[in-house]
Amino acid sequence: MVSQGQSVADAVRMIGVTEVTYYRWRQEFGGLKSDQVKRLKELEAENARLRRAVADLTLDKQILKEAASGNF
Repeated sequence: MVSQGQSVADAVRMIGVTEVTYYRWRQEFGGLKSDQVKRLKELEAENARLRRAVADLTLDKQILKEAASGNF
């Protein structure tokens, strides 16, 4: 829409987002193509899943360590 001569304010109003949201999105994803954005989101989701797995395993390790030392 902006490329068709509309202002950014008019364009974001037409798609139903605020200018702040538009500029935040543009700052984060502005140089990426749509397939790159999709891949980035997939990697972020995988990273979050792996962080949770590491946290769970660390907790299990601490519990087993305490049980083995008799401090339960």
